[in-house]
Amino acid sequence: MRAARRRWADSARPGRRLRAARRAFRARRALARRTPARLARSVWAGSRALVRRVRAFSQGLSLRWKIAAALAGGCALVAVAIGLLIHQARVAQTVTTARESATAQLVRVRQLYELTGQVDQSDADAAVDDGRLPSALRESALAGRRSTFVDLDGPDPAVWAARPIGGQVLSVRLPLAAERADLREFDRELVAWGALVVALAALGGAGLASRLSRELRTAAATARRISRGELDARIGQSGPDTARNEVAELARAVDTMAASLQRRLEAEQRFTADVAHELRTPLTGLHTAAELLPPSRPTELVRDRVAALRTLTEDLLEIARLDARVERPALEIRPLGALVEGILRRCGFAVELVDVDGREDTLVRTDPRRLERIVANLVANARRHGASPVEVTVTGTTVTVRDHGPGFPSHVLRDGPQRFVTGSRERGQGSGLGLTIALGQAAVIGAEVALENAESGGAVATVTLPRG
Repeated sequence: MRAARRRWADSARPGRRLRAARRAFRARRALARRTPARLARSVWAGSRALVRRVRAFSQGLSLRWKIAAALAGGCALVAVAIGLLIHQARVAQTVTTARESATAQLVRVRQLYELTGQVDQSDADAAVDDGRLPSALRESALAGRRSTFVDLDGPDPAVWAARPIGGQVLSVRLPLAAERADLREFDRELVAWGALVVALAALGGAGLASRLSRELRTAAATARRISRGELDARIGQSGPDTARNEVAELARAVDTMAASLQRRLEAEQRFTADVAHELRTPLTGLHTAAELLPPSRPTELVRDRVAALRTLTEDLLEIARLDARVERPALEIRPLGALVEGILRRCGFAVELVDVDGREDTLVRTDPRRLERIVANLVANARRHGASPVEVTVTGTTVTVRDHGPGFPSHVLRDGPQRFVTGSRERGQGSGLGLTIALGQAAVIGAEVALENAESGGAVATVTLPRG
């Protein structure tokens, strides 16, 4: 068995050698293909990929950490540059001192050698034609020059000094192990102090950037509050004692913009309220006069237009009160299903009411009069702009009004209902004020209104009320 295995190994050995030779040849060919130009392109591509990764990582950092990293990086570069300069100066000083010491020792040994013809045996570092002498130093000495040679990186650091004497080379060697140890200790101290300086710079940068980030976040939060309708929100950095920097200028600009916007909106709200209030008196007289007209088709048209104008005026007054935030709800705890059923019955809407909970009516905390206004407006909007059937569904604390028409326009879903925005170019009709009043009254009673389109078609308005 062993002989068979040996014969098989001997027969397979040439094939193994051939495969190894092929692998070596492919490796040499791949190495030959890596020309300097290709290597340069690969290095350039790798550096670009690294830069992209670093840029992507930095973009995900907040402003505070970016400033801290920038300060730490700058201080690290300065610390490295200063550390290298100090290191080179210390090395040069050590080398100069070692050369001077070796030269002085060489002079003393030469004088003793010229007097006695021998090298003092007590001085173990002085010798004639020392075999350890570096070749460059030996050649320089044989050329008639006195030279020194310093080796700080070898396993046995030392400084040599040599000169010619009688066709031979007299040399002196001084060990520099202690000096190299001192240099390494000095380098460690430089690294430690540099790291401490970089850490302090990073902490200082983080503190400075934290204050800047906090001020910017305050400005952003105030801007968001203003966009939600809190026109009296201010950053509070507009006084004469505030700092004169870019962030303070931004804060003052935002406060000035908010104050100007508040004044303009309040002026528009007062104008709307004043116009609607002034229209009530002539409209009341016009309504009374229309009622005294004899029955006829023109009389019906006049009465219809006067009623529409009165409804529009009341809606404008209601919106003005909602914008001024003077409405105060009278909250009560009521069963939602029975409340919605009574609202639909009083409004006279022919809609389909579906009580999903069925047996147990959920209690909600709401203002019945304002909830009636919300549900009535949503149902009226569904009947006017949608298609039958119009369904009102009560589920827990939510009321859903759905029609089977074309659904809400995209701008309503995106930006919310706008006042008098035209929805149909052909008919010249728009969303009017119903949805705007419904959302405003919902905000007063603490409810939420969500507008969406059903997958099978139709507009869906969902009112979610607080539980009682």
